[in-house]
Amino acid sequence: MNDATGRSSDFAGHHLSRLRAVIEGAVITPADPGYDDARAVFLGDVDIRPAVIVRVAGVDDVCRVVALAGETGLELAVRGGGHSAAGYGLSEGGIVLDVRSLDALEFDADGRAAWAGSGLAAGVFTKEAAERGLAVGFGDTASVGLGGITLGGGVGYLSRAFGLTIDSLLAAEIVTADGRIRHVDAETEPDLFWAIRGGGGNLGVVTRFRYRLVDLPSVYGGMLILPATPETVAGFVAAADAAPDALSTIANVMPCPPMPFVPAEHHGRTVILATMVYAGDAVGGERAVAPLRDLAAPIADQVRPMRYPEIYPPEDPSYRPRAVVRNLYVDRIGEDEARTIVERVEASDAAMRVVQLRVLGGAVDRVPVDATAYAHRGRRIMVQLAAFYGDEAERVARREWEKDLAAAITNGPPAAYANFLGDEGEARVREAYPGRTWDRLAEIKRRYDPTNLFHRNQNVPPA
Repeated sequence: MNDATGRSSDFAGHHLSRLRAVIEGAVITPADPGYDDARAVFLGDVDIRPAVIVRVAGVDDVCRVVALAGETGLELAVRGGGHSAAGYGLSEGGIVLDVRSLDALEFDADGRAAWAGSGLAAGVFTKEAAERGLAVGFGDTASVGLGGITLGGGVGYLSRAFGLTIDSLLAAEIVTADGRIRHVDAETEPDLFWAIRGGGGNLGVVTRFRYRLVDLPSVYGGMLILPATPETVAGFVAAADAAPDALSTIANVMPCPPMPFVPAEHHGRTVILATMVYAGDAVGGERAVAPLRDLAAPIADQVRPMRYPEIYPPEDPSYRPRAVVRNLYVDRIGEDEARTIVERVEASDAAMRVVQLRVLGGAVDRVPVDATAYAHRGRRIMVQLAAFYGDEAERVARREWEKDLAAAITNGPPAAYANFLGDEGEARVREAYPGRTWDRLAEIKRRYDPTNLFHRNQNVPPA
């Protein structure tokens, strides 16, 4: 019996009854019928079996679970929406603190801010805010939890218009490793507030966020599908970069899925499948999107006036892909890089392979680089590579495909976005938090979590 299994068995024998007695939420073990559902996360290749999953009902439950993890020595994982590419929301033989029941949402009377539980899904918040003509910029997936996306930075459909999610963060409630409930903002414990804006889950368990809201009664957005050639890919990036800040785009170079509104002759062909949002009226949106439409005759064009929540695509809760992913930033995608992307996508035999290009700038770049723990304000383009696989041999081949493609298109200093990293080692975490950002995070970590209790994340150890 290994040490982790031994500690897990000891936990079950000596602490489970006490835990059930003090926790207001649900305590779920491998013996309970809901265990497999409770440990399921987005990626289908994550198969981790915790000793116990505690779905906390409130901040007091969080304090109790944090204290228990420190007492037992079992590894602690904090789970929200379950979209971690590394599976960090679970721990083998450890304790999972599941915040999904922390989903309260309270709007200020004047409508300019809102308190939201860290377990609330981004799509739920977005829908409720839109009923008031308001918004906060989160990501591009409705089921992502607010805790994960906010703590890592938050890049999405409104980034160029209003900044990252952390740029809308006014305050937070957090339980640190000593079990204390802390209320932090720019004036109260400002170093901790700096660190949780981009520093991930390194500093504690955030239970509530207070966001600044912006007026957004409607947007001009949707999906635009274009043929992918070196010229159209490079042209798309250039046009998106030159567009007004109100326009944010996410472009996927990929085989065209067999969607019903796409003519059958395009199914499987390499395309630019782009989703975009212009944070304004239809007149301005038409003008902003026109250079993108003019790159080539669109295969499909669903860009139109809409309410902002409509931009989120529908999701199948049973969909759990097996995929490898890799993230990087680059300073340019010219025709040479675009040609490499198109050729490598077409050469791969993966059932699905994607090169995602997010042109940044705008409001993201207007925040000083040292204002938050997100360290890549000046980088122009975020790239995400993904490829589906079946068996282990395919997984290895897909990893090589990603590694080779990343090396072929990399330009500018090495960099990574913490929210899109897998379990890739300290060197890659340092790319997410380079130089002085790493040093400052490590020092703050030393003050608030000297034993590295919160290490099941893109970890910055205490200085």
